[in-house]
Amino acid sequence: MPTPEPQDELTARLAREHGVSESAVLAVLEALRRGGGTMAQFSHGDFGGMSQWSSGMTMVGDMFNVGLKEKLNAIAGALSGYLRDHPAEPQREDTSVSYRSAGVSDAGSWWPAALGDPSAAGSQNHMRYAAFPEKRRLVIDDHGRTQIYDTGEHRICGVSQSQSSDSTLTFVSQLGVVRVSDLKRVDTP
Repeated sequence: MPTPEPQDELTARLAREHGVSESAVLAVLEALRRGGGTMAQFSHGDFGGMSQWSSGMTMVGDMFNVGLKEKLNAIAGALSGYLRDHPAEPQREDTSVSYRSAGVSDAGSWWPAALGDPSAAGSQNHMRYAAFPEKRRLVIDDHGRTQIYDTGEHRICGVSQSQSSDSTLTFVSQLGVVRVSDLKRVDTP
């Protein structure tokens, strides 16, 4: 049985193989850790800015760049497998790169403080959202009206990138597309 590849060697190899910086690979790795190893939302220039990944769904900041999507899909797939095989490995601290999802630190604390920090947050069509997979909650602010939803088994990783005329948000989880109307509204965080 071959010896498992150490994390530092894996990130360096993936960066070389796919022509991105090691900090880009580390951004994906840390986002995957926050997403339970199955989804990632992060922002890094090597992927064109704000990017998302889950099995079957890859979005990069440069949305029409198919080659960039393929790079992210390959890197995230390899790292997801690594995390599945190495669940207890401690997280690497690197203060030179921010691994928080874009918008999370800038969004302000408009959601209930009891929920802590979201794994994904953003806005679209004058609506804001924040996802808290560990608490199984999704918070949506629609023109100043805040509603909290129980996400059940869904681990929300981000909002879909579609535009519609009805001003609703559609989310993506490890189980696929999630409509807000499919979630149960709750009164407590």
